[in-house]
Amino acid sequence: MKQVVTFGEIMMRLSPPLNYRLSQASSLEITYGGGDANVAAALAYLGVPAAHAGCFPDNAVGRAAAQQFQHHGVDMRHCVFQGQRLGLYFLEVGASLRASRIVYDRYDSAFANLQPEWFNWDEIFSNAQLFHWTGITPAISATAAQATKEAIAAARRLGLTVSADVNYRRNLWQYGQRAQDVMPDLVAGCDLVVCTEGDAEDLFGIKAEAGAENSFVSMSQQLIRRFPQIQQVIATRRETQSASHERIKGIAFSGGQYHETEFFDINPVVDRIGGGDSFISGFIYGQLNYPTLQEALTFATAASALKHTIHGDINLVTAAEVEHIVAGNTSGRLLR
Repeated sequence: MKQVVTFGEIMMRLSPPLNYRLSQASSLEITYGGGDANVAAALAYLGVPAAHAGCFPDNAVGRAAAQQFQHHGVDMRHCVFQGQRLGLYFLEVGASLRASRIVYDRYDSAFANLQPEWFNWDEIFSNAQLFHWTGITPAISATAAQATKEAIAAARRLGLTVSADVNYRRNLWQYGQRAQDVMPDLVAGCDLVVCTEGDAEDLFGIKAEAGAENSFVSMSQQLIRRFPQIQQVIATRRETQSASHERIKGIAFSGGQYHETEFFDINPVVDRIGGGDSFISGFIYGQLNYPTLQEALTFATAASALKHTIHGDINLVTAAEVEHIVAGNTSGRLLR
């Protein structure tokens, strides 16, 4: 099987143990993650060959971050080691009525200072079938946006499928270009996108038509008319009961048809970071292994639900474990 390739920044995550607040913490747990790379690692656990391209500082911290993803089965040969700084983020995990909170410390990271010419996309994609990126990557810097654009162009030229989680993060766009000016050209090269109605309005000015029976369908139809390369639009619906209790279902629009799954109930939520990355990785796996979109969507949603039970950014589950949940085994009974 050919690889799925991802491109984006990996950061160090620092979090107090248990549900402590940062003001209480005397120690911080270290993990590593990034929206794009989390997809590659989750796919590797599902048995799909995956590679990641990125940029790390040329020091022990940068090498440790790359080695963590290599440990998870991701091919990291295409990463560049240049610069001085690995981006950080601090996560305070909430509970019950208290929401989780993230503080970013990623300014002037090695990834933000990458040069597009450091990445030979023809070589990187030489054994690839799909390229995945997120809207976080072009938000980091002008050079990261240019590298993303070149990667998409190369993927299209080489016949790869291109997927994206548009993932609009308003506060990241700080380098003088607006997401609304950059993202349309990038999304135009995609076959599959994760996009909610809110992201579609913020990024592309697309609103569900007044009186539409299904706002997601209305948005998806308009998105596909504007970007004809797009074949599938997917997303999740959340019913947040508390920081410790979520209900999620998957939704999709493809071939003029709307699909949705049943809700998966997650109580308690252990760690919701990476839930969206687990959803798209599960959907990619499902498209490669199941005959229908409905089966792929159900697998994706179950994979995302399982991620909410796992500490860290990465969905450390096998396909068999996800299929166990799909089959209705959600009691959490001890397996021997």
